[in-house]
Amino acid sequence: MKQMWLTGIMGLVVGDALGLPVQFSTREEMKDKPVKGMEGYGAFLVPAGSWSDDGSMALATLCSLKEKCGVDCEDIMGRFADWHYKGDYTPFGYAYDQGGTCLAAIYSYANGADAYHCGQTGERSNGNGSLMRILPVCLYGYEQVKKGAVKEDEALDMVHQVSALTHAHLRSQMACGIYYFLVKAVLNGEGSLQERLQKGMDEAKTYYEKNVANLTELAHYGRLFDLECLRQVQEDQIRSSGYVVDSLEAAVWGLLTTDNYRDAMLKVVNLGEDTDTIAAIAGGVGALYYGYEGIPAEWIEVVQKKEWIAEVCEEMEGSIEK
Repeated sequence: MKQMWLTGIMGLVVGDALGLPVQFSTREEMKDKPVKGMEGYGAFLVPAGSWSDDGSMALATLCSLKEKCGVDCEDIMGRFADWHYKGDYTPFGYAYDQGGTCLAAIYSYANGADAYHCGQTGERSNGNGSLMRILPVCLYGYEQVKKGAVKEDEALDMVHQVSALTHAHLRSQMACGIYYFLVKAVLNGEGSLQERLQKGMDEAKTYYEKNVANLTELAHYGRLFDLECLRQVQEDQIRSSGYVVDSLEAAVWGLLTTDNYRDAMLKVVNLGEDTDTIAAIAGGVGALYYGYEGIPAEWIEVVQKKEWIAEVCEEMEGSIEK
């Protein structure tokens, strides 16, 4: 796909920025005053087009992949620490909207734990903080498999390892793996978005079912197995919390029930609650399907540091092509 990196990453960042001002709002509040376009301030005192932890951690991961020419977990974790402590990869030089599980992992890393042992393993550590930032690893793994440089199992290992830097419970790692298959299907497939996403979900289910130890956790994603059924679920049955299963369901549901990037983003943001992250999750996949031109130009125009984001993505595009 032409400009795959710029399209996917900008789709994620735009979704994050669109949802950030109304993060924590209830669904009732959103119905009273729905988001119709890019806004500023709100939940955080930052201007329109500002991304949050979703964009920052994804961009930190992207920069590591580019500079290390592959997945280097120690380097990625170090960049997460630099984001939190130094404000790297942020719009204004300081971090905000850090999630608790991500912070716990960063504190553990800062206190001497290696990158492979700082991620949180408890069942209550299954927020969406690894899913929100996994897109760069999914794109990298996809490219490496396509080139024949790695097998798909190895690409999934990369995805799982990078999830586990902060979110090491199997449920969170599995969400990131499912996202990999959705990204792959959108980039590889033909047909409608729903058809491509269903193919991706079918592949994910088949992959995880190969190991009986995965079955209990895979069952948590049961509503995603049949996307036509999920598409018909009423809005009041869609949860938009920060729990990773809820977030992935809401993101996919928003894509299934719309036919363009703009409407998908507005639909998931106006669900309320974890608006920025669910829009970031949906935004990456949605942009890869609808294309860069499908992202509203007036939304891209106000994205903070958009030129830097584009530069990093273009450099990544060039390094992959070598």
